[in-house]
Parts: sequence; C-alpha cells; structure tokens
Amino acid sequence: MERRIAPSAAIEEAIEAALLDGLGDPDRLTELGRLGARLVIQRGVDAEVAAFLGRARYERTPTARGSRNGHRPRRIQTAEGEITIQVPQVRDNLTRFVSATIPDTRTIIRTRPLEALVIGAYVRGLSDRDIESLAREAGLGTISRTAVSTICRELRDRYRAFRARSLGEVRLVALFLDAIYLPVRPEGPKEGVLVAWGFSLEGERVLLDVALGQRERLDDWLDLGRGLIARGLSSPLLVVADGAPGLIRAIGELWPDADRQRCAVHRLRNVMAKLPRKRELHDRVRVAYWAALDEATSQGEAEQALRGLVGELSREYPSAAACLAEDLAALTVHLGYPLRLKRRLRSTNLLERSLEEVRRRTKVIGRFPGETSCLTLAWAVMDLVIAGGRGLGLTLSERHAIAAIALARSSPEIVNRVA
Repeated sequence: MERRIAPSAAIEEAIEAALLDGLGDPDRLTELGRLGARLVIQRGVDAEVAAFLGRARYERTPTARGSRNGHRPRRIQTAEGEITIQVPQVRDNLTRFVSATIPDTRTIIRTRPLEALVIGAYVRGLSDRDIESLAREAGLGTISRTAVSTICRELRDRYRAFRARSLGEVRLVALFLDAIYLPVRPEGPKEGVLVAWGFSLEGERVLLDVALGQRERLDDWLDLGRGLIARGLSSPLLVVADGAPGLIRAIGELWPDADRQRCAVHRLRNVMAKLPRKRELHDRVRVAYWAALDEATSQGEAEQALRGLVGELSREYPSAAACLAEDLAALTVHLGYPLRLKRRLRSTNLLERSLEEVRRRTKVIGRFPGETSCLTLAWAVMDLVIAGGRGLGLTLSERHAIAAIALARSSPEIVNRVA
C-alpha cells in the first residue's frame, strides 16, 4: 500500500523549494516565515497524536489505542498571519483527541500582533465593522467589540506594570538607546518616543523603557535614565547610542563609568551625507569603513585604519573627513569586548529595525488621541520585536572576559554574577 506523505514532510519540502528559489524577494521571506510557523505547529500536533495513540505514524504496537483516520484542516492566527494546520482525526478510541497546541475553540487565537493592530484601530475610533475588516485584511481573523476593549485595557495595564517594575535584578553588558518620532497628539508636531533596551550578563535581551521624550533633548534623556536608575538599574558596562549631543551628555552624567560606543551605522550615514552622490565613491568609502572595523582585532588597530580613511578623504572631501574624525575613538570601543560580539555591540541597528516596525504598524493610524495610546502601542510592538530575537549566546570564555572588564572597573556585583 502506498504511504501518504505526512503533512510536516510536505511543509519541509515546501521550505526546501523556497530556499532553492532564493530569498531576495520580501514576499518569499514572508512565505518562508509562514512555512516555518506551520512546520513548528504541525510537528507539535503530530507529536500529540503519537503520544495519544501510543505509536508513531505507520507503527504497529500491541499497546496502540486507536488509529489515524485522515486529517481535517484548521486555520489559526499567528504572528506570521493566518496559516492552515492539518489536524489528524482519530477513530477507534473511547477518548476524544483534543489538541493542546491548537485550542479546541472557534474563536481566533489572540496574538501580540493582533493586540497591536487592535489598539491602533481602537484609538482611531474605528467602528466594529472597520476593526473586523482591518483584522481580516491583516490575516489576523475577526474580533468583537468586547474583545477590543479587553485587549486595550489589558495592554495599558501591562504597559503601566512594565514601567513600574523593579530593575534591581537586571545587570547589563550593553545598554542601547534610541528614539522615534510619532504624532502623539491630535494636533502639534511629532514628539520623540525614547526606547531603552539591553543585553543582560546572561546574554538575553531586555526591554527596559519606552517613554515620551518630547524633542529628544538632554533633559528628556536624563529623565529616562534617572527613571531607570530609580527602579534599580545598575550601570551597564557599555552604552551604545547615536551622536545626538543631548544624548551623549546624558550618558556621561548618568553612567560616567560606562564605555560609550558611537553607533557605527549612524556615523557612516553622517559621512555619506557629506560626500557627492557618486555610487562608486560611496561604495569605496563604505567598504573601507567596514573593513577597518571588521578586520581589526583591537581598538588601536581599528582606530589607525579609520584615521587612514580620514587622511584619504581629507584631500578632496574635507567635510566628510572631519565628520569621520569627530569622536572617532568612540567608534572602536566595542573591540574592547569579546570579538565575536563586535557586530552586536557596535550599533543600534537592531533597535532601529524595531523602531521601523513601530513606524510601519503605526503609519496607518494617523494621529494618536494622546500619549497613553501612543506609548502603549509603541511598547506593545517593541516588546514583541525585542523579546522575539536571539540573545548573545555567551560562551564561558566570553563570560570570563566580561568579568575581567567589570573587575577593572571595581564592580564586584557584576564580577560575581558573570564569573
């Protein structure tokens, strides 16, 4: 008898085909994400059925309890949109099979992307029908007015709890700071929403604060930093930020013992903005810039290579050269940490991508009715993105290296925690 291919095997073949076709098209990346989500959930359901029946697919055992009898499709909602899972049907068993992976309910499975979309629609004052249509178009199912109100209330409560929680147990290798400008109120200019997150000594991502910053001035960053310190946050070993003068001054006042890394991506953009729009020139400078940071094994080596690039630029492009030379030493600070981590510690690029996700999800909202709704939605999206990423995966030798850095600064609490 010909064996039918298992649903998970069919998904694996689809993933292999997608990888062979290449992933240059963003739509293919999205489809690959859906396939990955399907595969994880499908395997979970298949494992549940195998445990329920006491045997694997096509396996014969004397202790088997019932048999498989085809599949029925089940549509569910995930962070990658709506996907379909093949749920095995079971016969010849007195007990009904109910999947714990996929709840046996007709209601949609609520996800954090759905929460972000709902509160965004809710603050716009959309009708029940509008919200239902918006959720359906986004591949997130349908939702009632009661569910909308519940989600919004829960989100606001969770955001308030997030900003009030103690940070006394958080110890950071690196703290990342950046901001995004959003239309916080029905009228007036956009205002800054400041974000702070970091890598803990265990290498895990930690979202620390999402707060209003008005125009991202010195006082705004000082308020955010003082709030973190008041909640118990100890000084990080490294602070990564762009070159905003107010932010640089705030870092010096708040965490004077911490290293300050100038965001390498921001600095390159600043340099490029002062060059003529010649593709060959931009490519040459970009390659030389990243080679100076990628190939160096020490701060001194990288700084020397960057000063060489400054010298090359100074002959024809003195403004670009002066831009690169300014605060140049701060570009190489990350090389004083374990070299495997250098690309993770030299820029706020990950935070920027997270902020772009906030901007993308809030773009359709227009203007918010007030800061509470704006900050709640921004936090909900940031929490989703930051919490969903991978950490540093520190090795034992890297932990020892970080402990040595802490010891040099007379930080026994950090040394004890890392070592």
